[in-house]
Amino acid sequence: MQRRYHVHMSELLRARVAALLSVLWLCACSSAPLADRPAPVSDDAPTLLLVSLDGVRPDALGRGDTPTLDALARDGVQAWMRPSYPSLTFPNHYTLVTGLRPDRHGLIHNAMHDETLGEFRLSDREAVGNGEWYADGEPLWVTAERAGLATATLSWPGSEAAVRGVRPTRWFAFDYSRPIDVRVDTVLGWIDEPPATRPRLATLYFEHPDKAGHDYGPSSPEYREALRLVDRALARLVAGLHERGASDRVNLVVVSDHGMTDVPEGQVIAVESMASPDEARIVSTGQVIGLVPNPGYETRVAARLLGAHAHYDCWRREALPPRWHFGTHPRVPPIVCQMHPGWDAIPGEAIARRPARTRGSHGYDPDLPEMRAMFIAHGPAFRQGLTLDGFDNVDVYPLLTHLLGVTPADHDGDPDTLRPALRDTAP
Repeated sequence: MQRRYHVHMSELLRARVAALLSVLWLCACSSAPLADRPAPVSDDAPTLLLVSLDGVRPDALGRGDTPTLDALARDGVQAWMRPSYPSLTFPNHYTLVTGLRPDRHGLIHNAMHDETLGEFRLSDREAVGNGEWYADGEPLWVTAERAGLATATLSWPGSEAAVRGVRPTRWFAFDYSRPIDVRVDTVLGWIDEPPATRPRLATLYFEHPDKAGHDYGPSSPEYREALRLVDRALARLVAGLHERGASDRVNLVVVSDHGMTDVPEGQVIAVESMASPDEARIVSTGQVIGLVPNPGYETRVAARLLGAHAHYDCWRREALPPRWHFGTHPRVPPIVCQMHPGWDAIPGEAIARRPARTRGSHGYDPDLPEMRAMFIAHGPAFRQGLTLDGFDNVDVYPLLTHLLGVTPADHDGDPDTLRPALRDTAP
């Protein structure tokens, strides 16, 4: 477990005073909508706790497996979100904390190639911890730290790197083996701290539903058990806040990054059947296939792939559907193929090792109901018993900056989307 402190107390206090004066001046002079205007900053201001349940669809709630989530939704604000394209983990977690679509923040896939940086894979800890991969966007914790606010992240994708030279005050590398109760207790320990050191922004990440969904599918008993596991963890968190008398000083926002759908046994193709290694370099596999034709094979690969196929469709990157807002970042490969729902494309050797059962995948068209993500907000800043229409997940970011009282970085979100969720904007 890694725990680092990078802000001295005297520097932190001086920065907070400076941030308070600058924010108050901005609030007095700004004519921006309330939800895009920083709220006043003070040492006793509520902590914003952002929790991710990876791979949870909103329709997984209300089925008897998630009583804690159901109660938070019933007593707070709930909605479904449309993930950004591609509907994958790292791209969408970074979108939630930058307000930028992947085509702008640069995390265009869980697997990428950059002409300068080389290859990015989730299994490559050096790449995951290299801040250059994330530098096209400014995550929320960087903005908060620069405003003099203490932050703490527990394994949020992107938080292991120094982005634009800044890290969270405290951060942890992702560790599958870290017990779920230890994660919750770590966050409760942060909430226990006095105002001078208590994080104004804290994040918590649970990968368990996504892993169970991939292994067995979202319709499986194993997936339902993973939902129960994380719901019990949230019950421990909520009870801990109540026992500490901290419920009125924590704004809790619970999100997921994308949904999940079943992939029946046998619904997989060998990615080599799309283009051989002699013809193209395969940058990414799974559901969003990125290909770079080898020199001399450009015409052959394009003629074979571009257009509609039985289980996938392919485009040149500049011709991808406009509604996906994708294709301009230099990391996007020249040809992108999108698998149809319920189909995967992986290396043939991986198919040979694949268990003979239904499994689950995401990464499909974000407009599909199966790819929808969940949104729940509960705490002193939020109205009670409100259900909102679905919205794009880029719209979460301006809400978060408002709750922290920091000036947003450049983003793609609409600050008016979640304005009705706030008590201070209730009619």
